[in-house]
Amino acid sequence: MRFDEAYSGNVFIKSHPSFEESEAVLYGMPMDWTVSFRPGSRFGPTRIREVSIGLEEYSPYLDRELEEVKFYDAGDIPLPFGNPQRSIDMIEKFVDGVLDAGKFPLGMGGEHLVTWPVIKAMYKKYPDMAIIHMDAHTDLREDYEGEPLSHASIIRKSAELIGPKNVYSFGIRSGLKEEFQWAKENGMHISKFEVLEPLKEVLPQLAGRPVYVTIDIDVLDPAHAPGTGTVDCGGITSKELLASIHEIARSEINVVGCDLVEVAPIYDPSEQTANTASKLIREMLLGWVQKG
Repeated sequence: MRFDEAYSGNVFIKSHPSFEESEAVLYGMPMDWTVSFRPGSRFGPTRIREVSIGLEEYSPYLDRELEEVKFYDAGDIPLPFGNPQRSIDMIEKFVDGVLDAGKFPLGMGGEHLVTWPVIKAMYKKYPDMAIIHMDAHTDLREDYEGEPLSHASIIRKSAELIGPKNVYSFGIRSGLKEEFQWAKENGMHISKFEVLEPLKEVLPQLAGRPVYVTIDIDVLDPAHAPGTGTVDCGGITSKELLASIHEIARSEINVVGCDLVEVAPIYDPSEQTANTASKLIREMLLGWVQKG
């Protein structure tokens, strides 16, 4: 795929017109083929772009403006409806191209399974990488109802690829007992319920390492983000998630790529979720790209 042909429509506010001159590439992965509850996250990337027009370009948290980061919105990867394996292959190939060009990849989902091919591409370039994972769910199942390609298995697959000790999950409040046992037995880090304070403790351990960050919007309490496929009460506030993004920005880790997934706009007529996601993307761009 040529990067200048990936999309023809709205772009995220202040997107740079040139892929070649960009430092980072924003792209959508509009897939919800394996969801276990409510579909609709394939519409997330488009709506996040559309509501970004209402954002201020300046972040008072980071004292930076979007024009200070050259990022190119490559649009949505044209994934084949209902075909998980081919979609995964296309995402991996796309991210391979972004990395080969020396760019920082920032993906928008889509269900969480879309992170799996990104992790595979990242691991080829950064074999010593770690993963920071913020989510309501463990996502450590080997399969869901007999299907190994599932948004419920993304972290299990990633941990088996890069090693469980290199995966750090935060905000977890839902999962099978067996999933928590597997994590404990294999040395994977799981922080239940909270994100910011346990993240502060872990970040010094990751100083200097390449780290990929994946954020499922359902780490937020449904009061803050009702527009998602698998809502789960008891989550963190949007203020805490923003503070966590900024804590990573201030740390000594080397963020090499990231994504934000599971925004399903249809379930939130107030558009609170899409607007929150758009602001989170802004802060990820301003806080992490210069660290890539």
